[in-house]
Amino acid sequence: MNNDTPKEPAQGESHLALVRRARRIYRVLAETYPDAHCELNFSNPLELLVATILSAQCTDKRVNMVTPTLFAKYRTAADYAAADREELESIIASTGFYRAKANALIGLGQALCERHGGEVPDRLEDLVKLPGVGRKTANVVLGNAFGKPGITVDTHFARLARRFGWTRQTDPDKIEQEVGALFPKSEWTMLSHRLIWHGRRICHARRPACGACPVARLCPSYGEGETDPVKARKLLKYEFAENNNAANNAADNAENNTENIGA
Repeated sequence: MNNDTPKEPAQGESHLALVRRARRIYRVLAETYPDAHCELNFSNPLELLVATILSAQCTDKRVNMVTPTLFAKYRTAADYAAADREELESIIASTGFYRAKANALIGLGQALCERHGGEVPDRLEDLVKLPGVGRKTANVVLGNAFGKPGITVDTHFARLARRFGWTRQTDPDKIEQEVGALFPKSEWTMLSHRLIWHGRRICHARRPACGACPVARLCPSYGEGETDPVKARKLLKYEFAENNNAANNAADNAENNTENIGA
């Protein structure tokens, strides 16, 4: 692993320089992931809220395997409020922590019926008062079900925000605040999608594919992962792993970016 490649960001970066670099990174990610979107399947706000609660400590892929059966049986908040606990637990068991999640879903249904006429509210302050709902879940629902901008600070977002040097915080609320200050509010939802997609596909937690990263020249953490383009290409996941052309384009862009560092 080569850590000697120079990096564009300098120590003592001014706030203005940070904003400019952050937005350049985002523009590259927008080109790399033009179709980024919420990877949980849903058709209405309640389904997205339920799916997001189930996604805690679970992959979106696994949640999407469970929700067709779940959504067919429980169509309204009242259905969740009146759910048989054992039956609900059996449906969601494969998502992990199923007892706590069943408690949250039953409590969610009851709270929606009691406080909001059975409808999912579209305000952050109302969402975070619901059982099983924190700011991350609330922002997922606001951004993707109601079209209201929100930053979703999951593990991928938090990791990349720190690697990019956008924040040093570890608290999700503080990360949301500091990163949100770098971008127009209108971009928050798509920013979240694209960072999460990049974290899942290229900038992995343990073995980031630095040599295949399209934002390598803008990243102060370049070199934490594999920098050889050929070896890095083998670390790519999802469509980049399945699609050789996408993988080659990502790697070629990374090579061009590292060659142009300092230009």
